[in-house]
Amino acid sequence: MTLTDEQTAAADRFHAGEHLALQAGAGTGKTSTLALLAHRTNRTGRYLAYNKAIAQDAAGRFPATVTCKTAHALAYAAIGHRYRNRLNAPRQPSWRTGHDLGITKTIRIGDRDLTPRALSYATLRTLTRFCQSADPALADHHVPTLRSLEGAAEHSQLTAAVMPFARKAWTDLQNPATGMVRFDHDHYLKIWALTEPKIPSDFLFLDEAQDTNPVVEQIFNAQRDHAQLVMVGDSAQAIYGWRGARDVMTTFPGTRLTLSKSFRFGPRLATEANRWLTIADAPLRLAGTDTIPTTLGPAEQPDAILCRTNVGAMREVMQLLEAEHRVALTGGGESLRALARAADDLRAGRRTSHPELLLFPTWSDLQDYAGNDPAGGDLQPLVDLVDTHGTDAILNAVHRLASEDTANVTVSTAHKAKGRQWESVRIAADFTPPRDTDEKDDKGLPVPGPIDEAEARLAYVAVTRARHQLDLGGLSWIDTHPDGTPTT
Repeated sequence: MTLTDEQTAAADRFHAGEHLALQAGAGTGKTSTLALLAHRTNRTGRYLAYNKAIAQDAAGRFPATVTCKTAHALAYAAIGHRYRNRLNAPRQPSWRTGHDLGITKTIRIGDRDLTPRALSYATLRTLTRFCQSADPALADHHVPTLRSLEGAAEHSQLTAAVMPFARKAWTDLQNPATGMVRFDHDHYLKIWALTEPKIPSDFLFLDEAQDTNPVVEQIFNAQRDHAQLVMVGDSAQAIYGWRGARDVMTTFPGTRLTLSKSFRFGPRLATEANRWLTIADAPLRLAGTDTIPTTLGPAEQPDAILCRTNVGAMREVMQLLEAEHRVALTGGGESLRALARAADDLRAGRRTSHPELLLFPTWSDLQDYAGNDPAGGDLQPLVDLVDTHGTDAILNAVHRLASEDTANVTVSTAHKAKGRQWESVRIAADFTPPRDTDEKDDKGLPVPGPIDEAEARLAYVAVTRARHQLDLGGLSWIDTHPDGTPTT
């Protein structure tokens, strides 16, 4: 393997024993670089992977002196196996768990009735947020915000209702033998973290560091006194903050290095990626590989269509099926099926247990919230889709999905496309531009609002999934946005 200057610098600093934070842009060979570092030392190490599939792939690339595991696997070996019997318990709806905890009455908060189902969901979600955190005990800030209860006063009432049941549930989870709450993998990871574990190793690699939960960050950083720490990731791909992850690279005390040459695509796409990196205020800029011919332009038959939302993905799937394409959906159609069934319940006047919609008693109530409440605007595409096509058409489309092996086009959200690549990619129309401001330019036209950094990071992930052709599609508005001047 011929090393780039950046890879050589990383190897030199690693062998000098320094703690490293390695910013690795899309397609820059971060895992290959870590494997290179491991092959050039006789010390023993650990590689903490984002998920089991990545750990298994890495095990074939790293030397035998490096153990490749997820943090959950380490926690299970240390303490999680004691809860084996509880881990095998059957799944059950949150309302049933809530009933066992004593959640049996509807309560009124603001102008909403919080049913036992909704309160049960909030209780179990509170536990999840606590287990993802580095906090030593349950606290009020772990209680989630629910749709249509976004105000401070309403959330304070919700917290007062939830916390007694959340504490009771956490106490229940401490019992290895039996309990009311279904025990899952995040529970034993948190229990292990609270023991302040020491991981025996000369060095420790943390992959996908930009999407690390605080509980894993806490475990990783606690090894500093006896192990060399190396985290690798891409701050510009930090797109999972909404589910508890945070970019730990920006605050890590250590030597900061970059990998900026992408082996996935050519210079033209690197230029496109760089303008999103500039908007996201990312710490690196990419260079493409000259020998890879990557073009930007319309793609009539792309290999993949990347969407901003699940609803946008559903719309693309339905259009493609109508045109007789064989369509696959990354991750399968279960999340879309659940949304459609929840909408069906509301249209029939039944409450739903879907976490996004559980506080709405009827479909008309959701329509009003999506159309008139500023906090509900992101639900309007779902309302439009259901009102236009009906839930039966959505469910039928999900049923007709093909596997990726047999499909001629794959539809995916940008979130689920992370870590993937295709020869040709089109960006779907639901990547909409920011709202216009009240300010006018010198031609009297409204000045577009600034691009949110989180949206710029998601756009960066989307455009860098292509190898040879990118159709900007729904992101083409960037060409006329004030922030969209290409940069190198």
